[in-house]
Amino acid sequence: MNFSTTNLSPLASLIFGLLILAFPKFLNYLIAGYLIIVGIIGLGIIR
Repeated sequence: MNFSTTNLSPLASLIFGLLILAFPKFLNYLIAGYLIIVGIIGLGIIR
């Protein structure tokens, strides 16, 4: 499976959703990390 920006977002959402179910206390950290990663990818810093 090749990873690109088109399939990275749904995959990350699935992983973060499972982690939020397992560890609800870490919700704020997971959302912040997800937004930072998506922002970096959106700006083209990471390809």
